[in-house]
Amino acid sequence: MLIKRTRGWEIPENRATPEGVWLDRRRLLKGLAAGSMLTGAAALSAGAAAAETTDPSAGLYPPKTNMRFRGERSMTPEDLATTYNNFYEFGSHKNIWRAAQVLPIRPWTVTFDGMVEKPGSVAIDDLLTAMGPLEQRVYRHRCVEAWSMTVPWAGFPMKRLVEYAKPLGSAKYVTMQTFQNPEIASGQKQHWYPWPYVEGLTIAEATNELAFMATGIYGKPMPPQNGAPIRLVTPWKYGFKCIKSIVRFTFSEERPVSFWERIQGSEYGFWANVNPEVSHPRWSQATEQPLGESDRIPTLLYNGYGEYVADLYKGMNGERLFM
Repeated sequence: MLIKRTRGWEIPENRATPEGVWLDRRRLLKGLAAGSMLTGAAALSAGAAAAETTDPSAGLYPPKTNMRFRGERSMTPEDLATTYNNFYEFGSHKNIWRAAQVLPIRPWTVTFDGMVEKPGSVAIDDLLTAMGPLEQRVYRHRCVEAWSMTVPWAGFPMKRLVEYAKPLGSAKYVTMQTFQNPEIASGQKQHWYPWPYVEGLTIAEATNELAFMATGIYGKPMPPQNGAPIRLVTPWKYGFKCIKSIVRFTFSEERPVSFWERIQGSEYGFWANVNPEVSHPRWSQATEQPLGESDRIPTLLYNGYGEYVADLYKGMNGERLFM
């Protein structure tokens, strides 16, 4: 007898938003509230349409859905996930999507250096070609601020990118760095922040099957405010770990000090794994608020992805794993 075991993050398929619904932008807009929300949605829609006609990668979307990652909660409406953002390069408020539209995403070069066989750089579109066909994955996203969303990302497994970079066997970590251009990104003029934004993973984390390099969202190329043209998605970690608009991958033996760890190490640690039992020093992490929903819901250990990642942290009881 074949027994199907439901994963901790899955819901019955009849509760998930059908793919055709969230791909149909007009139907989505009809369901949004009137007033300023609708006005913002219309402006965003127009901007997205323009981006679709100029982005040379637009023909790659929407990619085929990886059915292994498709059953997580109801999909967050696109216009919420793309207008409620953290992107400190453009400011510390949540309504930064307009300011982020000035980010030039072509030309865009990605550099691989440090402990790799052959350091070098590659144009983003050449990198996309080298990574092979894109795929779509529906993942939860949990912010350390206790809001959350469920998003259809498009991209490729980070493991494929690590293999492309060819790190040396002695490399233990990969450090990622975002762009730095204070003339465009006004937030980078705030000298008290340690720009550029830096994040890191262990090689084991980076090659875990969940780790994902996202280049698109909602069946289209990634908009600037969500991290165009390439960002990290690690759904078992808090959102500040998911660095946006990456320009460099550096492989090393030493563990990097990440952006928020450098700013406030007592609140934000290297590991950043979601754990409802470990509170932020200033608020509880036991529950979260999904965007667009009225009720808070319980937060799950590793954001519900423990079966994929828990083994990465065995024997690390002395480490400050969460936050």
